[in-house]
Parts: sequence; C-alpha cells; structure tokens
Amino acid sequence: MRSGSIIDEQGKMNNFAIEPKMYVMSEPQAGFTPYAELFNGRLAMIGFISLLVLEVITGHGLIGFLNSL
Repeated sequence: MRSGSIIDEQGKMNNFAIEPKMYVMSEPQAGFTPYAELFNGRLAMIGFISLLVLEVITGHGLIGFLNSL
C-alpha cells in the first residue's frame, strides 16, 4: 500500500491522507430501491417483534406501557 508521508529537510515526518479512488454506482441509492425496501422491512419486523416482547413482559400494550411511565 502506498504511504502518504514525506520527510522534510529538518527530518520531521509529515503524514498526508491518501484520497480513495472515486467510483460511480450504476444503480441509484435513493428512493424505492430494493435495498431500501429490504432494510425498511427488516426494521419493521424488529419493531413489531419488540412490541410483542414488550406486551408479553409488561402485560400491557404500547399505549398502556406509555401511560404507566
């Protein structure tokens, strides 16, 4: 791997960041893409299961749990 450092006249080392190579994705990553739909679906499943677990543990639904706080 290439190093981004040089040593100047006084013997001090200067480190410079190496810029990553640029690339262009052929598929846009905004809007209703398959990746976004899968991600949103997975988050919805996690939220639904979390609500079921909350109801089993506390004996109340979400609104009842929030009222008891």
